Amino acid sequence: MNTKFWSSNKSSAEEEGGPSVEHWEIKPGGMLVQKRNSDVNPSSVSTPTIRVRVKYGSSYHEISISSQASFGELKKKLAAPTGVHHEDQKLIFKNKERDSKDFLDVLRVKDGSKIVLVEDVEKKERRLLEMIKDANVRKVTKTLKEINLELSKLQGQVLALEQAASKHEKIEDKDVDVLIEILMSKLIKLDGISAEGDLKQQRRMLVKKVQNYIETLDQVKLQKVKINSSIDGRTKNKTIQDNSRMRNDINFSVRRPVSQKPSKNFESPMVSTKWETFD
Repeated sequence: MNTKFWSSNKSSAEEEGGPSVEHWEIKPGGMLVQKRNSDVNPSSVSTPTIRVRVKYGSSYHEISISSQASFGELKKKLAAPTGVHHEDQKLIFKNKERDSKDFLDVLRVKDGSKIVLVEDVEKKERRLLEMIKDANVRKVTKTLKEINLELSKLQGQVLALEQAASKHEKIEDKDVDVLIEILMSKLIKLDGISAEGDLKQQRRMLVKKVQNYIETLDQVKLQKVKINSSIDGRTKNKTIQDNSRMRNDINFSVRRPVSQKPSKNFESPMVSTKWETFD
């Protein structure tokens, strides 16, 4: 530690009418600040309240605050009357911007002292962008959770149709088409989501899941067509066989001899025992 620097600061503080030497201490980095006695019960010592005048634009605001408060605390008190967020404020005291961690009494802010407030436009823009980013992250997170929950419910329907197709059970085209349409709407919704980092990875996984479900349903439809073609083929062959059998029966009936009964108009020859005499 630089003893000369320490002595110089102590002398300077005493000459300016500040606290005596035993009331000062050096913080890490060499900053000289007023020592705060932690042994004294805070409730037994009354902290003086001061009123500072803060100029913002063309307006003045008088703020009552503890003399041992920090500039950061003062900024929070100024947020309501000025409409400037405490993180966007610059407080200038004695022509110098003061850090939020600085204490009023250490920097000799007294009752009636004047402070100038300036809005930090760049800091405000960064804060607003961060707010928008956080809001977007929350929105995307919520949307991905909702889609994932919906896909979990649709998974049971996809598996049910897949099993029905594997067992050659009857499947309605409408059931498959409606499910594919729902999955396509989820795919379009996922495509419109802009995400980064982990959320981008989650989105990619959900897209892959939806695509797999749609491919499964396409296979179900293809298998259904094959099953129907097979059934139609068997039905057609059976019809051909039945028709052929009928034709054979008809031909057999045509070739089969038919017994004819004598016609009622047929006259049998008359047998006579009378002989004719020829000369």
